Amino acid sequence: MARRCELSGKAVLTGNNVSHAKRRTRRRFLPNLCNVTLQSDVLKKRVRMTVSAHALRSVEHRGGLDAYLLKAGDDELSLKARRLKREIAKASQAPAAAS
Repeated sequence: MARRCELSGKAVLTGNNVSHAKRRTRRRFLPNLCNVTLQSDVLKKRVRMTVSAHALRSVEHRGGLDAYLLKAGDDELSLKARRLKREIAKASQAPAAAS
């Protein structure tokens, strides 16, 4: 499993531990990932995802998973999230076309 957020694309960063004597050794900065179940209102189903804490706050701020995915760019989303975005877009346009 890659340590990458499925919504925001946040991944592992690398850098240096710097001692008091200024010796540098390599280290990894891991993202704060959470396994969560998010509810899609349009599709009326739950989706399990690995999401960073920052992206989880953004989902809540934008008003839910559907609104977040419709506004997000495809380059930062995972394959699973892009498929879900396509399903949501198709399902949200179907009732509008029927009216």
